Amino acid sequence: MVDDSSTMRNILRRIVTGLGFAVYEAGNGQEALDLLNEIPKVPDVALVDWNMPVMDGLQLIRSVRKIPPLRDMCMMMVTTESEHSQMVRALAAGAHEYVLKPFTPEVIQQKLAYLGLVKA
Repeated sequence: MVDDSSTMRNILRRIVTGLGFAVYEAGNGQEALDLLNEIPKVPDVALVDWNMPVMDGLQLIRSVRKIPPLRDMCMMMVTTESEHSQMVRALAAGAHEYVLKPFTPEVIQQKLAYLGLVKA
């Protein structure tokens, strides 16, 4: 998960570990790219905030899509950006799903189920 808010990372960590996922965390897009280059296995999914310092979530998604070993990783934007045009931009950049904050654990589980990563 990639979010500059440690509180949001804690909330998401509780949800996804409860669904059986191991978690890597980064505070911005650049930290996430660095981490993805260090870990041995491509994660099943990345939950990415849009608004972060250094490198935002949209830039991260665009960057990941250009890296062959990471290109097919599922990426889900989890953000406060509620305008339809922003959703379109994120999906066009390569996000598989889009979740608006605030969200419930059920919404995260439903989106992950839609992506085929957990049971509904």
